[in-house]
Amino acid sequence: MSKTAAKHKTVVQTRHGPRTCFEARVERDGKQPLVARFGGIPLTRTKGATLVDRVPTPVTYPRKELTVRLRTGRCELCQQPGKVQVHQIRKLAQLDKPGADQPTWATVMIRKRRKTLVVCPSCHDLIHHRQPTAAAA
Repeated sequence: MSKTAAKHKTVVQTRHGPRTCFEARVERDGKQPLVARFGGIPLTRTKGATLVDRVPTPVTYPRKELTVRLRTGRCELCQQPGKVQVHQIRKLAQLDKPGADQPTWATVMIRKRRKTLVVCPSCHDLIHHRQPTAAAA
């Protein structure tokens, strides 16, 4: 045992008898001393002990914004309800500034500042075939 450890070794009286522990004590003027103990607890088994297992409360996290948009089941271009797909681009920087020469879907993505657009299959096909969308007409 090192000198520092030997300096803090002490014996405390418990209801189960004397126990050896390490104790750090800081004396204070006009107040009770600060005492920190490590050890000194009895390691005997309590036969009549009852264990109470608390059921943890589940934590609910808010849905991701894309998930909410998908669950609405409505095309963000033509506003028709039904099956939807997600059109995605790599970067918003791929799209130029909004202007007259931009397709409708690009303008919507720039305005919403989103790399994804929830669209119906027909609008998705029109986007990939570089044709104006129904909303642009």
